[in-house]
Amino acid sequence: MAINRRRFIRTTLSGAAVAVAATGGSVLAGCAVKPAQEDGTKNNAAALNLSFQEGIAPGDSLNEKFDLMEKLGVTGFEPGGKGLAGRVDEIRQALNGRNIKVSAICAGFDGFILSSEESVRKQCMDTMKEIIAAAGELGSVGVIIVPAFNSQVPVFPHTQETRDFLCEQFAEMGTFATGHNTTVIFEPLNRREAFYLRQVADAASICRDVNNPGVRCMGDFWHMTWEETCDMGAFLSAGEYLQHVHVASRKRRSMPGEDGEADNYIAGFKALKMLEYNKYVSFECGCQGDRNVAVPAAVELLRKQWEEA
Repeated sequence: MAINRRRFIRTTLSGAAVAVAATGGSVLAGCAVKPAQEDGTKNNAAALNLSFQEGIAPGDSLNEKFDLMEKLGVTGFEPGGKGLAGRVDEIRQALNGRNIKVSAICAGFDGFILSSEESVRKQCMDTMKEIIAAAGELGSVGVIIVPAFNSQVPVFPHTQETRDFLCEQFAEMGTFATGHNTTVIFEPLNRREAFYLRQVADAASICRDVNNPGVRCMGDFWHMTWEETCDMGAFLSAGEYLQHVHVASRKRRSMPGEDGEADNYIAGFKALKMLEYNKYVSFECGCQGDRNVAVPAAVELLRKQWEEA
């Protein structure tokens, strides 16, 4: 059946007007961010809590790294998941008495959950549960996972059945995570790294369909550079499911600021403020220059842009 474009537009606008009236003025009432307070001031629950992965801060030991992080006001630490169960005591001792907490755990699992080989899927589930248990002991906000990288084969096809299967697997994983007071966190990647799950909204929609408090998602400014049309829209699409954020420079995945004017995070920060986001924004990046200079400069840049947002 042919579609009359003008009639379609008129019908759509007419329907939108009815929806606006029915919802008190907003078609997207169910997705709306929290309004300003009654006195007209903005909500102030949002906070820029910075976090470093283990390789970000210069230093030969965790204690040296944590000394610099405290000096810079960085309050989160994101370790890798590989061998995490054997490092729980080490990390606890290094954090004892400090104003730093474990933020997310960055992957570290074996296998991958979308493998068409059952033994590989089991390897992923088993090692993820081991990392999740350790993450719970450390008070982490969650364990980051990617369903499949481009290099991982054989893999299930990109179909509705695969998505349904993924939801089933993460319902199990999320329930296990909830039992350990933490979560599993979907990370969308750019198309050069992963064929499946490339946009924040896609990850959020899976979280919605799984409908499990132990399953959440994240956004990574680096990957978003290539896959999202708008940083603000990407984060807002995640809504209540946004559990973690990664940041890097936007051309070379280096320290924020090392790619000059390209390193603008203000639109994304505006969305985080709208969402009253107060979890972590964690550095996942390399460094082109001297870390002793580049790292403090990057922290200063992000704080400046947060204030501007």
